[in-house]
Amino acid sequence: MGSTERLINPEVQKVFYNYPTQVRDKISNLRKLILETALEIGITDLEETLKWGEPSYLTKHGSTIRIDWKEKKPDQYAMYFKCTSKLVPSFQLAYGDLFNYETTRAIAFKLDDEVPVKELKQCIKAALTYHTVKHLPLLGIGK
Repeated sequence: MGSTERLINPEVQKVFYNYPTQVRDKISNLRKLILETALEIGITDLEETLKWGEPSYLTKHGSTIRIDWKEKKPDQYAMYFKCTSKLVPSFQLAYGDLFNYETTRAIAFKLDDEVPVKELKQCIKAALTYHTVKHLPLLGIGK
């Protein structure tokens, strides 16, 4: 996956194109952070696809990450994780109120939030490597 351009899925691009202008850059930034993190940790099998109509990122030893904006909550967008995993509960323990959480399934951002990049990349890393870190305290996330 040396180049993120090779990862572009035309169906996912359509979804990005259909986001409102003020949201498109925000969601694109989350995508960029996922792709950068995968590259930084040496993941070469990252797949970009749609799940439930949402841009989704999967890898063999990880847990699916989805990103989306929904009309019913127009002032926020989110990064979604498998709700039955230890991911979001571990993020809450590691980072407290640094993030806004939606139960055990998401980290939500207001449109005007400053995204804490370093910490969010740690969360992304934990998700992309979930099946190799799920036995570790806080999934190996360091403060």
